[in-house]
Parts: sequence; structure tokens; C-alpha cells
Amino acid sequence: MQSDKLIVCAYHNVGYRCIEELLRQGADIALIFTHEDSPTEEIWFKSVRELADRHGIPYLTTDISLPENVERVRAIAPDFLFSFYYRNMIKPAVLEIPKQGAFNLHGSYLPKYRGRVPVNWAVINGESETGATLHHMVAKPDAGAIVDQERVEIAFTDTAFDVFNKITDAAVAVMARAWPQLREGRAACIPMNLAEGAYFGGRKPADGQIDWQQSALRIYNLVRGVTHPYPGAFSHLDGRKVVIWSAWPVEGRGEPGRIVSHRPLLIGTGEGLLEIRSLQAEGGDEVTATDFMTIDEQFT
Repeated sequence: MQSDKLIVCAYHNVGYRCIEELLRQGADIALIFTHEDSPTEEIWFKSVRELADRHGIPYLTTDISLPENVERVRAIAPDFLFSFYYRNMIKPAVLEIPKQGAFNLHGSYLPKYRGRVPVNWAVINGESETGATLHHMVAKPDAGAIVDQERVEIAFTDTAFDVFNKITDAAVAVMARAWPQLREGRAACIPMNLAEGAYFGGRKPADGQIDWQQSALRIYNLVRGVTHPYPGAFSHLDGRKVVIWSAWPVEGRGEPGRIVSHRPLLIGTGEGLLEIRSLQAEGGDEVTATDFMTIDEQFT
């Protein structure tokens, strides 16, 4: 019996792990599209290119929607196309080629948190759960019918990195269930009600600037939503940029941005106090709040 032929677009740990799962189930991956690592980005995740090399699978790092690559995909005539954390929008000219359909694994419990960096947004917004969703790909991003999804708890102490690891495990669980169902033509196809969710855009390092007028809880959620390995939440102290890597909301009152205690390091906010636990002044090393010495009194 001839096996189904796949093309996979993948990057990051979700891409790496989902490809591993497909290979574990004996999938025939004819070609992988992935990305070159950006020199300006901290690369803390596994390499899809190295995985492809290890298994002798051809790969390209150019955009799958380029005309020459559309022709490559047509020549392969895949049965399925999968996208696992692939960063380029895949154009309809590609999506219409696979005979059995094109599918995307998204890092949220769709239709919530459609769009970019859904894990960071979910933590920043103080959500208590998110998930991983496999859905049909259509021209509109993250809007096609749902095949399968799995919920993930977000603990109050979780950082975005913690949640991303949970999402990665959930994505593998979804693929482990869904691939046999897709291959046998018995997978679910549940229309997505976009009114039950919202689209979120990408985030830049500058979006990590702290607004001390917000509550300590909201600032805490921002800190844990962009802390390592992401660029971090930041403020300024006497003109120096200071990245706050770890914090905790506590009860109390203080003028927003003003240091009300040095031991522990407590800062006033719009509601409550923020205890800073580790931080890093521009040009310096990351230190605990205990080791951070300053005579300044006001974050701006």
C-alpha cells in the first residue's frame, strides 16, 4: 500500500517535536520548509534543519510561497501539508495543492488567541488556561475548521517559557491522535466560531516597557510573559534601562514607580506593590534584588 506523501513547514520546538511524532508513526515526509535562524534572536529551541539532516529529509529555508517553491510543491503533489510554528503566511496557491488538505498546529485553544505569539499573550493577559489546536488552513489566518485540540493549564507562577513547554507536549499529543484519523479520512472538521475569540498581533521588545500606573498583578503578568528566553519587561532608573526578570505582586500602597523599600525591593504601582526579585541594569549582569544597589528612588 502506497503511503501518503507529506510536505511539512516547521520551526521551533513545536515543529521539531511534531515532525518527530510523524516520523515515529512512519509518515513519508518528502520535503521540509523551515527558516534560517535570525542573528538577532536568542535561539533556545531545537533545530528543524538538524532533524531533517539526521533523517535524510530534503529541506529549504526559502519561503514556501515563492513561485519557484509553489512549482516544487506541485511537482511533489503531496497528499497533506502541515505547518508547525512556521513563521511565513502560506498563500492560497500553496494551500490548494495537497490532495487531502493543509493543516496548521496553533499554540492556543482556538478560536481564542488567533495570530502571533499566542503563548506570551495568554500569560500577559493572566489567562488560567490555553491549549494547542490542529485546524484546516484557509486564506484567513487561524480561522479554518478544527480537527483536534487539547487544553493546557497556566499556573499563576508559570512563565511563558513554562507554558510553551506545556503547549509543545500538547501539540505532540494532538498530532499523535490526529494523524491516523486524517490518514484514514475520519478526522473531525468542526467549524470555528471566530466571534468567540480574537486576533492578536506580534510583539516587539519595546512592548515590554512597564507602565507603573497599572496594577501590580498586570505588571507581574507582563514580567512572566516576556521573561527569559524572551527580551524581558523593562523600566528606567535614573536614565538607565533596567530589565526586570522576576517579580511578585504583594499588597500595599505606594506612588507608581517609586521605590518604597530596598530590602525587599518594593515598587509602588497603580494598585498594590511589586516585589522585584531579579533584575539587570543596562550593561550589567543579572542580579538578585538583594545584590542590586541603587540610591535612586523612582522608576520611570
